[in-house]
Amino acid sequence: MIIDKIENSHLYKNISERISKSFEYIKTTDLKNLPPGKYPIDGENIFALVSEYQTKAEHEGKLEAHRKYLDVQYVISGEELMGYTPLGNQQVLESYKEENDIVFYTGDKSFTKVSEGMFAIFFPKDVHMPGIASGKYSSVKKLVIKVRTT
Repeated sequence: MIIDKIENSHLYKNISERISKSFEYIKTTDLKNLPPGKYPIDGENIFALVSEYQTKAEHEGKLEAHRKYLDVQYVISGEELMGYTPLGNQQVLESYKEENDIVFYTGDKSFTKVSEGMFAIFFPKDVHMPGIASGKYSSVKKLVIKVRTT
């Protein structure tokens, strides 16, 4: 897991060419005016999902992980807590769904506040819980770039 401000993305662009393309998309797209939906970047290798939602209480969230894709989650507006724990001792809540590349877990986690202009990268071994209210419920607009790892 990596959490940082987008102006520091140059520090991470050499992780992979696909992550570098993701950062380029974030920096060159008018995200504030981009409506919710799915946007291709490089076919099914890299694509963007824009969503708008209200943050929720921790008990309403689910820990999740992916196998085929990593997430580059960028907060366009608002703020939320993102939970994290390394894959290990969690209990499976809902088994892996290949069509959505997602498995849900229960278990311990720690939270970090992610605000407008910040990003988080969650690799396949990073169990995460996004969208949690940081003391008060708020509206969030977020871009999640799915980057194929397999």
